[in-house]
Amino acid sequence: MKELITGGAGFIGSNFVHYWANKYPNDKIIVLDKLTYAGNLENLSDLEDNKNITFIKGDIANKKLVDQLFTKEKFDLVIHFAAETHVDRSLMNSSDFVKTNVLGTQVLLEASLRHKIKHFHHVSTDEVFGAIGENEHWKFTENTPYHPRNPYSASKAAADHLVRSYNISLGLPVTITNCSNNYGPYLFPEKLISLAITNLIEGKTVPIYGSGKQSRDWLYVEDHCRAIETVILKGRIGETYCVGGMNEEITNIEVIQKICKIMGKDFDSSIVFVKDRPGHDFKYIVDWKKIHKELGWKPRYKFDKWLKKTVKWYEKNTIWWQNIKKGSYKNYYNKQYKKDK
Repeated sequence: MKELITGGAGFIGSNFVHYWANKYPNDKIIVLDKLTYAGNLENLSDLEDNKNITFIKGDIANKKLVDQLFTKEKFDLVIHFAAETHVDRSLMNSSDFVKTNVLGTQVLLEASLRHKIKHFHHVSTDEVFGAIGENEHWKFTENTPYHPRNPYSASKAAADHLVRSYNISLGLPVTITNCSNNYGPYLFPEKLISLAITNLIEGKTVPIYGSGKQSRDWLYVEDHCRAIETVILKGRIGETYCVGGMNEEITNIEVIQKICKIMGKDFDSSIVFVKDRPGHDFKYIVDWKKIHKELGWKPRYKFDKWLKKTVKWYEKNTIWWQNIKKGSYKNYYNKQYKKDK
């Protein structure tokens, strides 16, 4: 089988490439990634010698490039991770989010339809559902109405609607997963967990928005990869599946407390409270009963244990995240692909 994996040099995408290549070594994988600020070819450096994996630098919104790629490669499966994802950045400039997340998805859908792709899987987020109130204790499900509250989640909501429309109106075989917050190796060090770990290693304080009482549902990235695999292999065409990693609520400040404890840091002197961001969603909690009941998937990795393993990964891979914080990770592509200059 031959797959196109968009955004395969990003955090979740690169973890999925590793997972799929290890599980299905005979499959041909084409990774298409624009290598924006969060796309890092170093995430795939240990797969450079794998002849079944090809990397192509390109923009999913480039119709000509995408059509040429589909014509040449004749994919069986498209797994669509590519997206601008950081809420803070979307508040500063939303145009890139609309271009990549909405227009880019439409370009991929149109190419998939024209080239008769057997299965298009779209990776989305629980943030399309909006937010749960501080004193509310319900969970997002596949039937929760969409109520995005920032440009990032609005662009992902639009992409979800486009994907469904191509299935309902045009017959393209699609599935969608809406996942909760991921953590694990290769998480770009501007997100809560990776920023906290790397700042503490550097002897810096950890910034906490507002009161720090916002709650999130944390999903270990390999569990997410397993869920996508399960939906691709067993999911019903046209269906959406919510993917979460926990059964209990945990606040951002509790996560930082756990990280400080793991790293032997004094919590009170390691944090600094900063002004909350505009429209900050208070709580995301995902109900993953449907994917468990229908497809047999459930999270395998417990948060406390795998948070410790994540800390150890960042402690062992200081060069990787230091290159990102310095910006020199962007030089890796030019080093590896000098012939493209």
